[in-house]
Amino acid sequence: MSHTVVAITACAAGIAHTYMAAEAFEVAAEDHGFKVKVETQGSIGAENILTEEDIAAAHVVIIASDIEIDLARFAGKKVYKTRPKVAIKDAMALVELAIKEGTVFGAKGTEVGNITLGKTNENGFIQHIMSGISYMVPMVISAGLLLAIANIFAFQKDDMGRMVAWGFDQSDPLGDLMYHLFQVGKVGFTLMIPLFAGFVANSIASRPAIAPAMIGAYIANDAGFLGTETGGGFLSAILVAFLVGYFVRYLKKIRWPKILKPLVPIMILPLIATFFITIVVKYMIGGPIASGMGALYDWLTWLTTNYSASTFIIGAIIGAMIGFDFGGPVNKTALIFGTAVFTDTVAKYGIEGANFVPGTAAQVAISVAPLGIFLASHLFKNKFTATEKISANSAFGMGIVGVTEGAIPFAAAHPLQMITASVAGSALAGGLVGFFDVKFYGGIGSPLGTFVGYIEQPIPFVTWILCTFAGITLTAVIIGLWRKPIEVETGTETAQVTVEQDTATEQQPVRAN
Repeated sequence: MSHTVVAITACAAGIAHTYMAAEAFEVAAEDHGFKVKVETQGSIGAENILTEEDIAAAHVVIIASDIEIDLARFAGKKVYKTRPKVAIKDAMALVELAIKEGTVFGAKGTEVGNITLGKTNENGFIQHIMSGISYMVPMVISAGLLLAIANIFAFQKDDMGRMVAWGFDQSDPLGDLMYHLFQVGKVGFTLMIPLFAGFVANSIASRPAIAPAMIGAYIANDAGFLGTETGGGFLSAILVAFLVGYFVRYLKKIRWPKILKPLVPIMILPLIATFFITIVVKYMIGGPIASGMGALYDWLTWLTTNYSASTFIIGAIIGAMIGFDFGGPVNKTALIFGTAVFTDTVAKYGIEGANFVPGTAAQVAISVAPLGIFLASHLFKNKFTATEKISANSAFGMGIVGVTEGAIPFAAAHPLQMITASVAGSALAGGLVGFFDVKFYGGIGSPLGTFVGYIEQPIPFVTWILCTFAGITLTAVIIGLWRKPIEVETGTETAQVTVEQDTATEQQPVRAN
């Protein structure tokens, strides 16, 4: 193949899928002899940026993204849009499909701006949500770690590691610094929701929708503005984002007088949309949603306080969702729910009364699938090829820092096996931390989290590790028992071989790492 391909890869979190998809393109180009340049739009920002010369020389542009990408610079080029997972699974097949079915951007029937080209089963609602998450994640992490650092100095414990008092001694310089770090962390969690709403709206209607959506989400979570006991949480932010996004999209279709056009995107649309969402929040949706969310959190608090088994069930459900699709929409939904419950209950009850169960379950389950694969490759060596063992080592590197996506290459090759094992192990880990009342304040969602971050647990350091390893071990055992020993045909006989034998007839997994 002598084609020249340019691509953009981006995922919701901007951490794993982004770079795995880029590597898959580069490996395919090396194996099949075509030229490729990949721009990654990860959490660190755009890297290896495509130049005008790169774009002009390309036969096709592939957008492998979970978030909206501005396509204006690709006018007149054949563009095909899909998700990063498609590139990770088989980049060469994707390139061939893009060349065959790509659509010329800017041709009749297309629109400059946020659009979807090519054949894809992408759910628009999920894509907009994922776009908001990608901008929210850095703030969640930084604010959460600041809270975790401050909390280390705020909790007074007894000899058994149990919390007996909480507070900052502001007469001490260190205590005063930690108090202010704690306040900064709270600011981050306050701004997280408006930031999320702003970029969901941006995904729908581009920049004019950002300011009104952020303002709308902020007032929808301001109990003083609403005259309620609590704000509307993430549910109100999602509703505000979509109302603003589609309202602004409608306003953009109006034929504004020529003299006003320079002011339309920077003043007229934001002003009208902000007035609109203020009225909607204040007099229509704000109060009912806030009351409903307040009742939900009161019920969750009552449930977890009065029924000990409920914490295991809630944790298991959240853990199962985390393990279901390896960083996909279900995984992110569980992560958002856990974060929302924590931040909303902190705002309502204070840190002492916050509900930690869903958020802690989500964090403990994050590393189960990739670390389960790694453990299985060592416990059941005769059931993994040499290449799979290398991929399992890569999965360990991602899992130990709390990145679920390390399991994707194995899920692509053995979906039923991996989903079953991951859901079971992740559910067990999530249920156990709920049952033992483990509280994750911030850090890394892996066994390392007990040392990197702050986790309150019955037995300091040990409980978290035991809960994570219970889930990891169950996942590894299911994978190992499900798989058959690697076989290779030799004449009329079939002999079992170990992973150290690297023959041409060994089963090979999808190359993604």
